[in-house]
Amino acid sequence: MNMRRLVLLLGAAAAVFSLSAQEQGDAALTLSLEKALEIALSENPTIKVADQEIEIKRYAKQGTYASLYPQIDASASYQRVIEKQTMSMDFGGQTQTIKVGSDNSFNGGITAAMPIINAQLWTSLKVSALDVELSVEKARSSRLDMIEEVTKAYYSVLLAKESLAVYKSVYDNAVENNKNVKKKYDVGSVSEYDLITSNVSVQNAIPNVISAENSVTLTLWQLKALLGIDLNRNIDVEGSLMDYESMMAKAYELSQLDLENNSTMRQLDIQEEQLAKAIKITKMANVPTLSVNAAYLYTALGNDGKFFKKEAWNPYSYAGLQLNIPIFAGNAKRAATRQARLNLSNLQLQRENTERQLRVAMIQCINNMQTSVKQFSSSAATVDQAQRGYEIAVKRYEIGSGTLVEVDNSQLGLTQAELSRNQAIYNFLTSKVALDKILGDYEYEYK
Repeated sequence: MNMRRLVLLLGAAAAVFSLSAQEQGDAALTLSLEKALEIALSENPTIKVADQEIEIKRYAKQGTYASLYPQIDASASYQRVIEKQTMSMDFGGQTQTIKVGSDNSFNGGITAAMPIINAQLWTSLKVSALDVELSVEKARSSRLDMIEEVTKAYYSVLLAKESLAVYKSVYDNAVENNKNVKKKYDVGSVSEYDLITSNVSVQNAIPNVISAENSVTLTLWQLKALLGIDLNRNIDVEGSLMDYESMMAKAYELSQLDLENNSTMRQLDIQEEQLAKAIKITKMANVPTLSVNAAYLYTALGNDGKFFKKEAWNPYSYAGLQLNIPIFAGNAKRAATRQARLNLSNLQLQRENTERQLRVAMIQCINNMQTSVKQFSSSAATVDQAQRGYEIAVKRYEIGSGTLVEVDNSQLGLTQAELSRNQAIYNFLTSKVALDKILGDYEYEYK
């Protein structure tokens, strides 16, 4: 019964491996990290929305600047009098009543106005320019977020593939050892206990392989979702975690890092500048304004018989300056200024707190990276020793001087060392990605 179960499990494992190989063979797209980032930054809807937001702010800026140009309007109005106005006047002690006005009246023409001195408007134009700058920085922040997510997803696929390779190696070793044990058992050189133990080792290796295979599929789905690729399309990634081993040699010191390019801090700086100008705008509301205005109009008054005659139409034009001097507005301007100052103070406190949190996050990333480097060094050395120990244990068992327990223990030690080494590289890379986002200096961002 145990042998039959073993055969079924081996068949299931073979089917999994065959399906995996077929999927890999049918892969239509193999991605490098650079290619994955290129697709994400061009196709992801979040990035497209951020880019459109920049255009929206630019159009809003153009609309604000339009206030500096002359505003020219054409207007026309017609009025038909239904009941004329009645006036009563005293002439020599006698009251006479007369109706005044015309049956028809028309006003039409062109008016123009343009500000000459308006300090509040000029300051508002600078705020509009900062709105565009803030939108650009927000779009950059969206790109940084996308780069971080895609890069981590890419590394997750590499880690899943490395884990699958380790568990496949364990399975292959278990199958090979099982063959040798069965041969020895058939000739009576080993006990049935060794054969049963060997069969159990093979069976125990299969679930790990299946779980690792599922992890590869899941991480690939997550990557495809970020890239906006059809989930049914087969993709693969290039390279392995060991390709990034050289990156671990670089030392990172907190004193050498700053937040100059951090997107969050940049946005807060822009917002602080906006609020500072908002205070200035409220103060400028007390400054007199001067504008020029002009008009060229036609008016026509007359009854039905005369309204359409040429002499009923008279031109009317003027040009002049308008000075507006604010005197009192119920303390509304003073309240607006105080409110703007409080908003600025709150933002400055928020900026200070954000900077502290970012520096703590930087320290945490660096500590994690340093820890990962130490773990990798230890695990890498352990892998070499564990590999040698496994080979010795197998040879000892083949010549009859060792036990199958020693082989299993050495295999377990090798597996743990390899998984630990891969996890150390992955932890280092993900911490570095997080640090790069905080620093705002992803190399690919400017490619």
